[in-house]
Amino acid sequence: MSESPILFHSPTSPYVRKVMVLLHETDQLASVTLHGVTLTPVNPSAEVNQHNPAGKIPALRLDDGSVLHDSRVILDYFDHQHGGEPLIPRDGATRWRRLTLASLADAVLDAAILVRYETFLRPEDKRWDDWVLGQCSKIDRALESFEAAADELDERFDVAAISAVCALGYLDFRMPGLNWRRDCPKLAAWYASASQRPSVRATAPTA
Repeated sequence: MSESPILFHSPTSPYVRKVMVLLHETDQLASVTLHGVTLTPVNPSAEVNQHNPAGKIPALRLDDGSVLHDSRVILDYFDHQHGGEPLIPRDGATRWRRLTLASLADAVLDAAILVRYETFLRPEDKRWDDWVLGQCSKIDRALESFEAAADELDERFDVAAISAVCALGYLDFRMPGLNWRRDCPKLAAWYASASQRPSVRATAPTA
């Protein structure tokens, strides 16, 4: 009898959260074993490093011992394991558009996490304000683009919507003073609705 895949997991990681939302949406949560880890760039996990040389989560160890890493790869893997409508379109212009929106959401996460590292982990006397401003500018540009694409996000809850809802949730969690809703009312309305999905509520990060 094969073992269930093992997902290296932290409830505060927005990249892990994307995978968890998809598992909820596709009713696959029971088929995965969660293995909790805590790590930062200055406090890596030897166990994670053993399976993912980049030292990042999520990482997914399959029953044959092979390991997948990067949330986008793991999302694609799990999207091929269920019998429902794919959450990552398989081909055509829709595929590329939805993956591009998902990539933009990941860019928000990348920038927000860099801000988090700079303002929380780095000693105060070594912080670089211009660096933080540069990352915040990336976030602002991406949110402006998502505001224009809010109707597209509302079309279906797929890889684009999952990625966006997790990115916005992370902004609220780690950058609560950003007040992005003021400048993005359509996006805020979409997020308010999407946040009520059981999969999103069940995976919300807590301090």
